[in-house]
Amino acid sequence: MLHRRDFLLTAAAGVSTMYISGRASAADPAPPFTLPKLPYAFDALEPSIDAETMSIHYSKHHQAYVDNLNKAVLATPELKGKSLDALITNLDAVPEAVRVAVRNNGGGHWNHTFFWDVMASPGKGGQPKGDLLKAIEASFGSVDGMKTAFADAATKRFGSGWAWLVPGKEKPLEIVSSPNQDNPIMDGKAKPILGLDVWEHAYYLKYRNLRAKYIEEWWNVVNWDAVAANFAAAKA
Repeated sequence: MLHRRDFLLTAAAGVSTMYISGRASAADPAPPFTLPKLPYAFDALEPSIDAETMSIHYSKHHQAYVDNLNKAVLATPELKGKSLDALITNLDAVPEAVRVAVRNNGGGHWNHTFFWDVMASPGKGGQPKGDLLKAIEASFGSVDGMKTAFADAATKRFGSGWAWLVPGKEKPLEIVSSPNQDNPIMDGKAKPILGLDVWEHAYYLKYRNLRAKYIEEWWNVVNWDAVAANFAAAKA
């Protein structure tokens, strides 16, 4: 049987070989996309998210999405100079030969970059307040009501995927989920203000198969100031 660490490392290796078998050489063109700097140390989210999971998640999984996306883009002249948002919000314009690679790896890069930024060390993420709090209460009755609905969507997402808090149409906010590395902006929906990765690699070392426990603990590291900023930007 694989040790849990080996399980995640093997999974990460699988991600990195879905489209390429190695990193670019020194003679290759400069990659259009790079792994963003993590805004905190690997152990900053302890005990809710352990340092080993953060290290593997960021350094192996996210890096693999960036590498695979670069390989697809560099091999496709039509994609030269396009931003990440331009790629994943107009997938029909991406050549069919690399469309799946761009969807999966571009989505993985976008989703994880967003995910890191909506978390903070325990006690440093604030609490919902101001316009964000009013929107949550108008949409779900209370913060606890929102957390319950969000956890329900995240728990019921079959297999791998994400849960999102997004600006709504009938109410200020709504909750959606997406499979794999998809996200709402791929389908022309509003940009999320909060998102949670529910792939097993995000929680398996610490929580094993207990996704609901991971979701419960994750609220301790949500950066509500960042969520509020995302909400304000969505309203602008």
